[in-house]
Amino acid sequence: MPLKIYNTLTRKKEIFKPLKKRRVGLYTCGPTVYWYQHIGNLRTYIFADILKRTLEFNNYKVKQIMNVTDVGHLTSDADEGEDKMEKAAAKEGKKAKDIANYYLKIFKQDFKKLNISEPDVWCKATEHIKEQIELVKILEKKGFTYKTSDGIYFDTSKLKDYGKLAKLNIKGLQEGKRVKVGEKKNKTDFALWKFSEKLGVRQQEWDSPWGVGFPGWHIECSAMSSKYLGKQFDIHTGGIDHIPIHHTNEIAQSESAFRKKPWVKYWMHGAFLTNKKGDKISKSKGGLYTISELEKEKFEPLIYRYFCLTTHYRKQLIFSLENLETAKNSYSRLKNLISEIKDCGKINKKYLKEFEKAMNGDLNTPNALQVLWKLVRDKKAEGKIKTIEKMDEVFGLKLLEKEKVEVPVEIKKLVEERNSARKNKDWKKADEIREKINKLGYILEDTKEGSEVKKK
Repeated sequence: MPLKIYNTLTRKKEIFKPLKKRRVGLYTCGPTVYWYQHIGNLRTYIFADILKRTLEFNNYKVKQIMNVTDVGHLTSDADEGEDKMEKAAAKEGKKAKDIANYYLKIFKQDFKKLNISEPDVWCKATEHIKEQIELVKILEKKGFTYKTSDGIYFDTSKLKDYGKLAKLNIKGLQEGKRVKVGEKKNKTDFALWKFSEKLGVRQQEWDSPWGVGFPGWHIECSAMSSKYLGKQFDIHTGGIDHIPIHHTNEIAQSESAFRKKPWVKYWMHGAFLTNKKGDKISKSKGGLYTISELEKEKFEPLIYRYFCLTTHYRKQLIFSLENLETAKNSYSRLKNLISEIKDCGKINKKYLKEFEKAMNGDLNTPNALQVLWKLVRDKKAEGKIKTIEKMDEVFGLKLLEKEKVEVPVEIKKLVEERNSARKNKDWKKADEIREKINKLGYILEDTKEGSEVKKK
């Protein structure tokens, strides 16, 4: 059953065919490490992880690269405003490097909590300045650049197909009365290298053939992906907000420099996490949580992962604590049902084939979850445990891992009271205590080894 994925470049579902047999080069747009990554950001990384796991499920060997933007990402997509890293360093009174290391550490901790597999290479922009300068030099030599008072810019008018990923109406953009071009030749031109306004004021600046400054945000992804994956590779992922500017500009500079079309065969993008009104959950809009904040609300990180899988990655996911509570109950119920399964036969080919059909149909996780629930509830099905284990290699929900329950002292005392009541054959009291335990959020199960307490 061939793997089909939706390609943003062609706006079609296509059968996946890698450039090299059984090998996949995967680049995932990573974080700008100036602040905590919220759950909207993390939905995109869960999607990329599901993609990677699905490729591995299909026996592909995946090499995944993820950038870490620790310089060059300005507060405006129009190449204006402050560098987000410099702004954060000034606000917190710390070194930009320390800011980056701290928030990257938190980001990696969130990855672990969400059971997202780490990329083969984490590549920091600040550690690849040489590669970025070399790429700008190539573009300069080929006649794609020009100089202004604040930097070196890419001339998008040199490309007939600029904006093809986003299907931009370039003429409309150029004629717009509200467009502020400044020294740019064209509205869509973008910075490859920015000059420092005053030498020594920025924490992060480097010498270059054009003057002291720092790289633009877009150039880092082209420089680092080509270093680790080659001048042409298979898949590039990110959020849909990257389509019109960041990914569009990556394509422009990369295809101009490397003369490879398409530079990336398949572009895949995850949709937004939204609130009930349909507004994107973001730092500017508010209403967002970090994983640590969800934990304080009594939601384990894997509950959020499960929640994300209930909606297709290309559809908006409506977030609320009520919706997350529903996912929590569903995930807990699923884990409890699985914990009661004793069957250890061979893999159930019928259900695994249904699962494969769902996942190979553009990562249809909602359908794949339905297959899992159907298997768990099928009293006649054999090979449940091994089949669930195989499915969970893709889901990453730790479905067979027994939950370590920290039982409060109050609950332990109630269990002891109930055990005494049962010993004295006071079944009425034993049932009353069991109901009391249930109301306090725990389930009591009687096994051969004794009473076992689980969270509801």
